Amino acid sequence: MGASFGRGGATQFVQDIANTDCLIIQGSNMAECHPVAFQWVTEAKLRGARVIHIDPRFTRTSAVADKHIPIRAGSDVILLGALINQILRTGSYFEEYVAAYTNASMIVSDDYQDTEDLSGVFSGYDPETGQYDLTSWAYRSRKPGEDDIGEAGPEEHGAAKAASAAGHAHGAAGAPLDHALIERDPTMQDPRCVLQILKRHYARYTPDLVTSACGISAADFAYLSESLVANSGRERTTMFAYAVGWTQHSLGAQFIRTAAILQLLMGNVGRPGGGIMALRGHASIQGASDIPTLFNLLPGYLPMPTAGKDETLAQFLSAVSSPRQKGFWTHADAYLVSLLKAWWGDAAQPENDFCYDYLPRMNGNHNTYQSVLGMIAGTVEGYFLLGQNPAVGSANGRLQRLGMANLKWLVVRDFNLIESATWWKDGPEIATGELETDKIGTEIFFLPAANHAEKDGTFTQTQRMLQWHFKAVEPPGDARSDLSFYYVLGKKIRERLAGSTDPRDRPLLDLTWDYPQDEHGEPDADAVLREINGTYLSGEQAGQALPGFGALKADGSTASGCWIYSGVYADEVNASKNKLPDAQQSWVAPNWGWAWPMNRRILYNRASADPQGRPWSERKAYVWWDEQTGRWVGHDVPDFPLTTAPSYRPADGTSGPEALAGDDPFIMQADGKGWLFAPRGMIDGPLPTHYEAQESPIGNPLYPQQRNPARLVYPHKDNLTAPSFGEPGADVYPFVATTYRLTEHHTAGAMSRWLPYLSELQPEFFCEVSPELAAERGLVNGGWATLISPRSAIEARVLVTERMTPLIIGGRTIHQIGMPYHWGVGGTGAVVTGDSANDLLGVTLDPNVSIQESKVSSVDIQPGRRPRGEALTRLVADYQSRSGATVVTGNDIVNENDEREERR
Repeated sequence: MGASFGRGGATQFVQDIANTDCLIIQGSNMAECHPVAFQWVTEAKLRGARVIHIDPRFTRTSAVADKHIPIRAGSDVILLGALINQILRTGSYFEEYVAAYTNASMIVSDDYQDTEDLSGVFSGYDPETGQYDLTSWAYRSRKPGEDDIGEAGPEEHGAAKAASAAGHAHGAAGAPLDHALIERDPTMQDPRCVLQILKRHYARYTPDLVTSACGISAADFAYLSESLVANSGRERTTMFAYAVGWTQHSLGAQFIRTAAILQLLMGNVGRPGGGIMALRGHASIQGASDIPTLFNLLPGYLPMPTAGKDETLAQFLSAVSSPRQKGFWTHADAYLVSLLKAWWGDAAQPENDFCYDYLPRMNGNHNTYQSVLGMIAGTVEGYFLLGQNPAVGSANGRLQRLGMANLKWLVVRDFNLIESATWWKDGPEIATGELETDKIGTEIFFLPAANHAEKDGTFTQTQRMLQWHFKAVEPPGDARSDLSFYYVLGKKIRERLAGSTDPRDRPLLDLTWDYPQDEHGEPDADAVLREINGTYLSGEQAGQALPGFGALKADGSTASGCWIYSGVYADEVNASKNKLPDAQQSWVAPNWGWAWPMNRRILYNRASADPQGRPWSERKAYVWWDEQTGRWVGHDVPDFPLTTAPSYRPADGTSGPEALAGDDPFIMQADGKGWLFAPRGMIDGPLPTHYEAQESPIGNPLYPQQRNPARLVYPHKDNLTAPSFGEPGADVYPFVATTYRLTEHHTAGAMSRWLPYLSELQPEFFCEVSPELAAERGLVNGGWATLISPRSAIEARVLVTERMTPLIIGGRTIHQIGMPYHWGVGGTGAVVTGDSANDLLGVTLDPNVSIQESKVSSVDIQPGRRPRGEALTRLVADYQSRSGATVVTGNDIVNENDEREERR
């Protein structure tokens, strides 16, 4: 677990929700945002499961849950950390599972110091760079042949430094370990073992702290704790489900890590009805991560090479995985070489490192927000927008529009003339006079796109499942699929470069760029999927589709466009087209679509059996060891070497899959175990720690360090931060704003605000406020309100509702305001328009994944409509002046506040 598979997929299959005994939905309004998947929550309830919804708002999910627990946005680590403390303090964790399958017994370096020792930062922190040197977080090594507890060997596990400034990604299995010779204490009593470190770290995360910092009553916390404990263990399992309510924070990755720690402690990973369900908001968001639109990953979660460090193939592979560690990630060489062969075919040969030099190198963090700032600075000159509408859908919409106004050219591919295509004539900055149409030099090309019903291909769903969708109709007019667009663009570029002798053009000219086309010129999506699956390139099976990623080789004899998808076309059958009705197959439904990897429906399912290979219980039996056949068998494809017996113990020095002991279920982890403590991989701490959001009306109740010290900040005059609690001017923006989705609209609105059938269901942008806040500010239900942040001011219709619960935090009343984010001003032909909630948001990012903090920001709210024209910019400037906000406000990486107790 831990860092494994990074952004990659939910551990469970979404239908497996039906098998849970308790579902905790936190960071998601699943009933509204994932209504199709929510059918399995209904099924779970019908089978007797308990459903708990933890959310700042009472929503449609809350309405059908057994319990709704309101929470202060951004305080989730305190709540989850208190659950960890409660479980450890009372001994309620699944001890046999924890001892065998996690790193609880492993000894951590003597140099490691915790946030409890260093007032809110971990050892290795550099306040000048805002980054951690991870060396001291390492395991303590043992010598070959040594018992678990003995004289410590050299500490080799912490050699790598954090690389957040370069946007480095560790890939599918997280950061490598140099080897698997780790000192352990099987009794888990050594003060330096992971379990004891975990106990000390969370000792101050108490039920009282949950009440004072999260606004959750003692009774609600007791209900939650009892529910988790009563529905975990041998006979029962609990599942967590989350969405962007967890990810869109400046420490969002650590929110998810905290839940992973809980699930490992309770023995809920790798088992039916357990694990963590990551809910995606679009049919192929998962696929966009697998075969990525992400700047720092290659297909299959292979990291991008880094300039100056990964100059040769050997250097790159040594950074990705150590040949001395455990697990299947030691075969990363086969995954990468097969990818290079798929891309460059005969040009990729051993003597040229299989065209490894053709890959670009990362020379910085090129996330989408850094790119926008690059536009403003003039270092980014062109921009392709496909399937997104940043003028509305990204944080700090004004910054997005100002960036696009400084481009030389912009290409927008969409169904409609969205705001990102028309901001130059009807955007908010045109109205305020900040931009003038005839002075904007950006050349904009709008290219109509085919929608999902107008093209063949696959969706990769939230649960890692590939499902084929067939073209229903031909796209109208000049509209083309993304596949056709890129194929034709590639052909045209190659035609222009034909005959070039410039070495920089060879990667484009050597690409394998030959796909069959139909009578309309559309490339065959089926052929593309077969290429992604991969083929044998030599030997008796040359030309045949690969059966799975286990067949990939590092010698150039196989090609595969994405190793985790290998097997989807085994035996020349497109398994993503499988649609066998549930009544005709087992309850795991292996013949409906195809799930990566190898059609496994639950990852790490070896953990569903005990260390001896027997199911923990018959009720939760999933895969198990069959003594008669000498193989792992069960209801699902076993996620373990099929013939590795539970009793197997590798000799010291063994590496790769052969180094996995019979009780090492986490086969992608470098030590075979689920990580309660992350010795590598998480660049802002080996254990989740509570920090306040970039903008917060509350002081950190645990540490003088107010905010995540490793967060990514972007000081800029157009990206000011509101002062937080205890800072002068914090009372100017006294309320917490959070954003969310609606069922009736889709993301930034391109697929819904142009449709009258959906627009009439949610015709106007609105904000939700409590009756108490409405009375305090004179807001009238159905009337107008103006919301102001340091970035912008917007107007919204007022919805006064008891669904928004005022919370008592530290003796003060904290009001939270909810806003959907689907509207935008502008766009040609939209049925409904309105101000964008995202215009209020600033840009501060999680350091692990560069995602913005959308779910917590500071605002003021006043009755009435916002000003127009220049009066709007004067209003924003007046608030900035009264608060004293400058480009340095909130952007000190280290905030040592020795007067925190006095401030409280």
